Amino acid sequence: MTHAVFSRCRAWFVALLAVFAGLACSAEPGALELSAPEAHHRTQSGQLTLIDVRRPDEWRQTGLAQGAIGIDMRRPDFGQAVLQAVGGDINAPIGIICRTGNRTTSLHAAMQKAGFTQVYNVREGMAGGPAGPGWVRRGLPVESCVRC
Repeated sequence: MTHAVFSRCRAWFVALLAVFAGLACSAEPGALELSAPEAHHRTQSGQLTLIDVRRPDEWRQTGLAQGAIGIDMRRPDFGQAVLQAVGGDINAPIGIICRTGNRTTSLHAAMQKAGFTQVYNVREGMAGGPAGPGWVRRGLPVESCVRC
Protein backbone atom coordinates (compact mmCIF):
# COMPACT_ATOMS: atom_id res chain seq x y z
CA MET A 1 0.00 0.00 0.00
CA THR A 2 1.40 3.38 -0.95
CA HIS A 3 1.87 6.09 1.65
CA ALA A 4 -0.82 8.27 0.00
CA VAL A 5 -3.39 5.45 0.08
CA PHE A 6 -2.49 4.64 3.70
CA SER A 7 -2.89 8.31 4.64
CA ARG A 8 -6.33 8.45 3.02
CA CYS A 9 -7.39 5.26 4.79
CA ARG A 10 -6.12 6.58 8.12
CA ALA A 11 -7.96 9.86 7.51
CA TRP A 12 -11.06 7.86 6.64
CA PHE A 13 -10.86 5.89 9.87
CA VAL A 14 -10.52 9.09 11.91
CA ALA A 15 -13.51 10.58 10.08
CA LEU A 16 -15.55 7.43 10.72
CA LEU A 17 -14.74 7.64 14.42
CA ALA A 18 -15.98 11.22 14.39
CA VAL A 19 -19.28 10.04 12.95
CA PHE A 20 -19.74 7.50 15.70
CA ALA A 21 -18.73 10.05 18.31
CA GLY A 22 -21.54 12.28 17.07
CA LEU A 23 -19.30 14.96 15.61
CA ALA A 24 -20.62 14.60 12.07
CA CYS A 25 -24.21 13.55 12.56
CA SER A 26 -25.99 15.36 9.76
CA ALA A 27 -25.64 15.74 6.04
CA GLU A 28 -23.74 18.77 4.89
CA PRO A 29 -25.71 21.40 2.96
CA GLY A 30 -25.69 20.62 -0.74
CA ALA A 31 -24.97 16.92 -0.20
CA LEU A 32 -25.24 14.85 -3.36
CA GLU A 33 -28.33 12.63 -3.24
CA LEU A 34 -29.97 10.10 -5.53
CA SER A 35 -33.35 8.43 -5.40
CA ALA A 36 -33.35 4.64 -5.44
CA PRO A 37 -34.44 4.54 -9.14
CA GLU A 38 -31.68 7.00 -10.09
CA ALA A 39 -29.10 4.96 -8.20
CA HIS A 40 -30.33 1.78 -9.90
CA HIS A 41 -30.12 3.34 -13.37
CA ARG A 42 -26.62 4.74 -12.79
CA THR A 43 -25.38 1.47 -11.29
CA GLN A 44 -26.72 -0.59 -14.18
CA SER A 45 -25.26 1.79 -16.75
CA GLY A 46 -21.81 1.68 -15.11
CA GLN A 47 -21.92 5.33 -14.02
CA LEU A 48 -21.90 4.57 -10.28
CA THR A 49 -20.45 2.07 -7.84
CA LEU A 50 -23.22 1.37 -5.32
CA ILE A 51 -22.06 0.39 -1.82
CA ASP A 52 -24.52 -1.15 0.66
CA VAL A 53 -23.14 -0.21 4.08
CA ARG A 54 -25.56 -2.30 6.17
CA ARG A 55 -24.69 -5.34 8.26
CA PRO A 56 -24.57 -8.87 6.78
CA ASP A 57 -27.71 -9.90 8.71
CA GLU A 58 -29.56 -7.02 7.01
CA TRP A 59 -28.27 -8.14 3.60
CA ARG A 60 -29.62 -11.62 4.31
CA GLN A 61 -33.07 -10.19 5.20
CA THR A 62 -33.67 -8.16 2.04
CA GLY A 63 -30.85 -9.04 -0.31
CA LEU A 64 -28.59 -6.42 -1.84
CA ALA A 65 -29.68 -3.84 -4.36
CA GLN A 66 -28.88 -5.26 -7.79
CA GLY A 67 -25.29 -4.42 -8.65
CA ALA A 68 -24.41 -3.20 -5.14
CA ILE A 69 -21.27 -4.21 -3.28
CA GLY A 70 -21.85 -5.05 0.37
CA ILE A 71 -19.26 -3.39 2.62
CA ASP A 72 -20.31 -3.28 6.28
CA MET A 73 -19.55 0.25 7.50
CA ARG A 74 -18.39 -1.17 10.85
CA ARG A 75 -15.38 -2.81 9.21
CA PRO A 76 -12.12 -1.32 10.48
CA ASP A 77 -10.88 -1.24 6.87
CA PHE A 78 -14.07 0.25 5.43
CA GLY A 79 -12.32 3.13 3.67
CA GLN A 80 -9.74 0.80 2.15
CA ALA A 81 -12.47 -1.62 1.01
CA VAL A 82 -14.40 1.21 -0.69
CA LEU A 83 -11.20 2.47 -2.30
CA GLN A 84 -10.52 -1.04 -3.61
CA ALA A 85 -14.11 -1.31 -4.93
CA VAL A 86 -13.54 1.79 -7.08
CA GLY A 87 -10.13 0.71 -8.32
CA GLY A 88 -8.27 3.19 -6.11
CA ASP A 89 -10.00 6.20 -7.69
CA ILE A 90 -11.19 8.61 -4.95
CA ASN A 91 -12.89 10.65 -7.67
CA ALA A 92 -15.09 7.78 -8.86
CA PRO A 93 -18.86 8.23 -8.39
CA ILE A 94 -19.95 6.21 -5.35
CA GLY A 95 -23.50 5.70 -4.11
CA ILE A 96 -24.05 4.65 -0.50
CA ILE A 97 -27.22 2.96 0.69
CA CYS A 98 -28.36 1.61 4.07
CA ARG A 99 -31.76 0.59 5.43
CA THR A 100 -33.52 3.97 5.84
CA GLY A 101 -30.91 6.62 5.07
CA ASN A 102 -29.84 7.43 8.62
CA ARG A 103 -26.42 5.78 8.49
CA THR A 104 -25.62 7.04 5.00
CA THR A 105 -26.56 10.59 5.91
CA SER A 106 -23.88 10.55 8.62
CA LEU A 107 -21.42 8.54 6.58
CA HIS A 108 -21.68 10.85 3.55
CA ALA A 109 -19.89 13.75 5.28
CA ALA A 110 -17.21 11.46 6.71
CA MET A 111 -16.44 10.00 3.29
CA GLN A 112 -16.08 13.47 1.80
CA LYS A 113 -13.74 14.47 4.64
CA ALA A 114 -11.70 11.35 3.90
CA GLY A 115 -11.16 12.58 0.33
CA PHE A 116 -13.86 10.83 -1.72
CA THR A 117 -15.13 13.53 -4.07
CA GLN A 118 -18.33 12.09 -5.63
CA VAL A 119 -20.30 10.41 -2.87
CA TYR A 120 -24.04 10.16 -3.48
CA ASN A 121 -26.42 9.37 -0.63
CA VAL A 122 -29.37 7.13 -1.49
CA ARG A 123 -31.31 8.61 1.43
CA GLU A 124 -34.49 6.56 1.07
CA GLY A 125 -32.44 3.40 1.61
CA MET A 126 -33.56 -0.15 1.08
CA ALA A 127 -36.63 -0.06 3.36
CA GLY A 128 -37.72 3.53 2.86
CA GLY A 129 -38.09 6.45 5.17
CA PRO A 130 -38.84 10.17 5.11
CA ALA A 131 -36.94 10.61 1.83
CA GLY A 132 -39.00 8.06 -0.11
CA PRO A 133 -40.41 4.53 -0.25
CA GLY A 134 -37.05 2.77 -0.61
CA TRP A 135 -35.50 0.28 -2.98
CA VAL A 136 -37.59 -2.73 -1.95
CA ARG A 137 -41.00 -0.99 -1.88
CA ARG A 138 -40.28 0.54 -5.28
CA GLY A 139 -39.89 -3.00 -6.63
CA LEU A 140 -36.31 -2.46 -7.78
CA PRO A 141 -34.31 -5.67 -8.28
CA VAL A 142 -32.36 -7.27 -5.45
CA GLU A 143 -29.77 -10.03 -5.39
CA SER A 144 -29.25 -12.66 -2.73
CA CYS A 145 -26.20 -12.10 -0.60
CA VAL A 146 -23.74 -14.77 -1.61
CA ARG A 147 -20.98 -13.97 0.91
CA CYS A 148 -22.88 -12.96 4.05
